[in-house]
Order: sequence, then C-alpha cells, then structure tokens
Amino acid sequence: MKKIDLRSDTVTLPSTDMLDAIVNAELGDDVFQEDLTVNKLEELAAKITNKDSALFVPSGTMANLVAIITHCNRGDEVILGDQAHTFLYEAGNISSFGGVHSRQIQNQEDGTLLLDDIKDSIRKNDIHFPITKLICLENTHNRCSGMPLTIGYMDEVVEIAKNNSISVHVDGARIFNAAIALNVAVKDLVKDVDSVSFCLSKGLSAPAGSLICGSNKFIDDARRNRKALGGGMRQSGVLAAAGIIALDTFKNRITDDHHNARIIAEGISDLNGININLDRIKTNIIYFQLNHSDIGSIQFLDKMKESGIHFFEISSNNYRLVTNSGISSEDAKAVVSEFQNVLA
Repeated sequence: MKKIDLRSDTVTLPSTDMLDAIVNAELGDDVFQEDLTVNKLEELAAKITNKDSALFVPSGTMANLVAIITHCNRGDEVILGDQAHTFLYEAGNISSFGGVHSRQIQNQEDGTLLLDDIKDSIRKNDIHFPITKLICLENTHNRCSGMPLTIGYMDEVVEIAKNNSISVHVDGARIFNAAIALNVAVKDLVKDVDSVSFCLSKGLSAPAGSLICGSNKFIDDARRNRKALGGGMRQSGVLAAAGIIALDTFKNRITDDHHNARIIAEGISDLNGININLDRIKTNIIYFQLNHSDIGSIQFLDKMKESGIHFFEISSNNYRLVTNSGISSEDAKAVVSEFQNVLA
C-alpha cells in the first residue's frame, strides 16, 4: 500500500537532481561567507525577489524570528494576524527571544487584515504604549486555506506602513504558490516590502532551509542576529545546493500541486457530511469540515490511515490536506475514491 501523505508540504523528499547537487556542491565556511554554493543561492534569492541581498537560514521559523528582531528593538510592537503562523506556530519566539510585543488583529477568510484594523492598531506616540515598528503579512496564508494576497492588497498595506514610518515583513513561506496562483512574478508581489522570507522545504521540495531577503543594511544586521540565535552554519552548501535546484525548477512543480489540490477538493465537495468552500481552493491547501451522522473524527482518520492516506484534524471536525511533490494526479484521484468509500 502506498502512503499518500497530505499532512504538509514539509514531508517532501529531495529529487535525484538535488541529491546529485548535494554530492557535488562546492563548499566553504558560510559564517566566513566563503561557501560558494550558499553565496550562489543567496544571490539567486535576491534576484528573484529583486532585493539587494539575501541570507540563508536553517528554517522558516528562524527566518521570521531573525527578520522581526532585525526590524524591532526589545519592547517594540509588531502588528500581525490572529491566525498568522508567526503568532500561532513559532513557540512565542518573538517574545521569548526578541522581547517583541505582538498585537494581533483578526484575519479575514482570504488571509488579509482589514486596512482600517491595521490603521487603528498603529500606536500613538505615548509613553504608555509600545512603539509600532512592523507589520507582518503571510502569503500564502496557511490557516486561511492557502489564500494568496494580491499585489493590490500588498501595495495598500505598504502605503499605510510608509505613511507611518513602519516596516513591512512578509512571511512568504509559500510565496511561490502565491505567485503561481496569481500568475505574477514573486518580485512584483514583494516589490515595496522591507523584507520577505521564503521556505525551500515546502512546495520547493528541498531538504531544509529558508531565505530572508531585503536591503544590504538589513541583511548585514540579520546576519548578526542569525549568529546570535545559533543559525550560523559552516559547510551549509550541502543544503544550499538543493535549494538552487529547487529555485531553478519550481514553477512546474508547484503548478502540479495546485492542480492536484483542485482534483481532491472538487472530488470530495459533494460527499455526505463534507463542507468545503471551493472558492478558497487557490493553491495547494484544502480545508474542509466533516459532520457525518455515522462517522466521528477518530474513526474517519483511522479509516483513511488504514488506506494509507494521512492528514491532520486541525480542530474539532476541521481538517487540512496539503498537496506536495510526493502526490501525483493518480494519488489525488485515489484520495477522492477512498473518501467516497469511507463516507458512502
């Protein structure tokens, strides 16, 4: 029985080309900025995002932490969504390590923050309040069905930020999914933001690592913070080599994930007990609810696992499926077929 793993796109495995690149990578000491493969990856990331410089870090969580503490001093405040990955799933690190205060505002179903909510959350110049230094956006938005934020929306947020001397950081763990879904270039999605991070080990399918991109000064400061957090690696070109392959070949790779997500979502949408909003299926993430008279959540998950299909219950009767490079169109059709069998 083949395992069809829809828990996340982090379960992806490196391709043969990536493994070959790892074996043949030209290495050096990256803390001394002498690993030529890491340098090449950082130059490529900066070019794709049209930023001055980039910095390779071990994970997306560290990328967001490094970016936020580079923008903010201890006691400063960051505005972010109440469903943001940075707020929910990164162990409170901006507070525990960075001393940065977070102000959460409600995410809309499409992943956006209402512009008026952002404006209302910017602190006045008052000694009783923390100083608002940063707005964080997430694109695509994991908890909001993988919805992509448009160029127009990004521009509006940046305008608010600039009018108030605030920086903007984008958690772009899946920014390439957003670009593909919107049929735009990544650089256009992030053209006026101060920093963006993106993950190599999700849809791009590399083994590990993320990039932070921004101005030369910002990346110089971020490099110091990476070191302080223990993220300075030595011959890390063994990881960067796979990242270069990922960035060179990502477009077709991610398009397949979106197609397969659509196959599954449309295939299960009319089944007994399933509640799914097909208008929210824009990328590789599917959220749905199950309210079935005969099958509870534990029984449902167990039956799917018995068939080799794995995914998460995010909250009571709410489930998430994430397509990835390990899922073919035939796998997607097999998932639909098994849903039909279990929920008949």
